[in-house]
Amino acid sequence: MDSEGQLAERDGSPDSEKEHEGRSRSSRAPARTGEPVAAEPASARRLPRWPAGGGRGRRVALLAAVCVALVLLVSGFVVQPFLIPSGSMENTLRPGDRVLVNKLAYRFGDDPRRGDVVVFDGAGSFHEEEPSGNPVTGLLRKAAAAVGLAEPAESDYVKRVVGVGGDRVTCCDKRGRIEVNGQPVDERYLHPGDSPSRVRFDIVVPEGRLWVMGDHRDASRDSRDYLGAPGGGTVPVDQVIGRVEWIGWPIGRWSGVPRPDAFASVPEEPGGIPSAASGGAHG
Repeated sequence: MDSEGQLAERDGSPDSEKEHEGRSRSSRAPARTGEPVAAEPASARRLPRWPAGGGRGRRVALLAAVCVALVLLVSGFVVQPFLIPSGSMENTLRPGDRVLVNKLAYRFGDDPRRGDVVVFDGAGSFHEEEPSGNPVTGLLRKAAAAVGLAEPAESDYVKRVVGVGGDRVTCCDKRGRIEVNGQPVDERYLHPGDSPSRVRFDIVVPEGRLWVMGDHRDASRDSRDYLGAPGGGTVPVDQVIGRVEWIGWPIGRWSGVPRPDAFASVPEEPGGIPSAASGGAHG
């Protein structure tokens, strides 16, 4: 048995222990002044502390930016707040109301129906297309309108669908009611004191277009005012932004905007041949 060899393995001289201890301590201790220090990798210095760090202010700013992006995304494709700018739809909608417009209502094969309250882009039908102004200002205004904080674009309108493609819409029968395909319509949603129309007209709505009117007939510029324009006052279906589903503000007016049953008995086929469209701008 080689006891001398075993002792040599277990036994450590004081010098060796001191040397080992010195190496261990030196590896843990900071370098002395004047000694070279390993440089921090440039990639590590460039790593941003944002968004994980950077202070509370930056985290709040990031959260706000994410929330705004989500709101704009939802407003652009699903539901858009819309500020009612005028009284043309009273009393159903009042100036200052903020409504929620369902932008998916007509995206999967469904078309606007008689009685629906819709928001549409009237450029080219109700509103002459104008050259765009400052793009930055336009973008900011569009973003504010998308969340209901600003009035919509001048070419955006909110009206009620009275006739769809193929319908014959006339005014008026002996009791002053509008007729759709020969069927008189009792429009109980009209503003109190308004007649269905002070302008007489007789028109067949082209396919793919809509005849729209405001509920406050004496204060609404609608299809009647554009009888002599291209399209005869009708609006292309593909210009419809969405259907008004709810009144979201003010709180006291929280309610849905359902389709009325006034058009339930209207036949699908028009009866008779329309005469030449008559009428003009109404007051």
